[in-house]
Amino acid sequence: MTDNQVTIGVVRESGDGERRVALVPKAVHTLAGRGLVVVVEPGAGEGALLPDDLYTEAGATIGDAWGADVVVKVAPPTAEEVARLRSGQTLIGFLAPRDTDNQIDALKKAGVQAFALEAIPRISRAQAMDALSSQANVAGYKAVLVAASAATRFFPMLTTAAGTVKPATALVLGVGVAGLQALATARRLGARTSGYDVRPEVAEQVRSVGAQWLDLGIDAAGEGGYARELTEEERAEQQKKLEEAIKGFDVVITTALVPGRPAPRLVTAGAVAGMAPGSVVVDLAGEAGGNCELTEPGRTVVKHDVTIASPLNLPATMPEHASELYSKNITALLELLVKDGSFVPDFEDEIVAAACVTGDERSREEQTTGDERSREEQTTGGDS
Repeated sequence: MTDNQVTIGVVRESGDGERRVALVPKAVHTLAGRGLVVVVEPGAGEGALLPDDLYTEAGATIGDAWGADVVVKVAPPTAEEVARLRSGQTLIGFLAPRDTDNQIDALKKAGVQAFALEAIPRISRAQAMDALSSQANVAGYKAVLVAASAATRFFPMLTTAAGTVKPATALVLGVGVAGLQALATARRLGARTSGYDVRPEVAEQVRSVGAQWLDLGIDAAGEGGYARELTEEERAEQQKKLEEAIKGFDVVITTALVPGRPAPRLVTAGAVAGMAPGSVVVDLAGEAGGNCELTEPGRTVVKHDVTIASPLNLPATMPEHASELYSKNITALLELLVKDGSFVPDFEDEIVAAACVTGDERSREEQTTGDERSREEQTTGGDS
């Protein structure tokens, strides 16, 4: 290692149930081939079934990853993890910049430059860095498996010697990345699928995955193709119509989130009570309080003979592929930040400027204006 070589540290995640790792061995091999030194904390990949020897074979060193120039991780850092960083280091990962309970101020005080993947703008050349979307795909897929496991009925139509069983009906509320993946996965399992979103222009996307569009007659299209906030009258009308529609479905999967706010309540207790016994609600917005009035975040409960599941951090339950996708996002961002072996972020680049939440001397307020509506999967009509 030469003095001017940039070191990338891959740390072991400390959160309960977090099995993902920020870089997989294939990515390490790519980065090492570009002159970067990758240091992996012992056991960093174990949760994703990636032992240390695979990292050493890919060109990494097993050692003190927290001492690297650039530290990459998945989950937002804890206070204890921030304390392990030193002034002048760079941290890249999910940092929850819009949450009230985050470590952004602590990172600033520690002199750490931080790039939040959640803040990467939704533009075409940033797609390879879009970790929210890559992980939302995993969540949408796994949500359907959770629903199928909890359901008391088959998803597909089955014709047997004992007769024909009709397919289950599934409704997905919020047609962002996770919502579309959920619709596509439920369709592959044979369910009759429908999707709903307050943005009617996404109806074409719903139909493109073989689902029907649930039209409630509410148009909340906003600027740039994103959802505007509903008026009180529209919200009441939406809730009333949704409550009636939900009663006709065997499975309901909800994905609606609003950045920095409690999740909108889309499934009322009355809607749950009206569903057929044995039906299932999978609420992907549990971390923000849930889209269902009866949701208990992180738990699976039965109310009115309907199973209501609110699993947290579903991508971590599929750590191999989730880590592989996340690793590609991190690698793409590093390629933008590292030039000719040197870490030289260009703050004139809109991606770099938007993603940097600490360490850039310019006003963060100006850079983040509009970010609240810049992510399809974080609007009332989007998904987790």
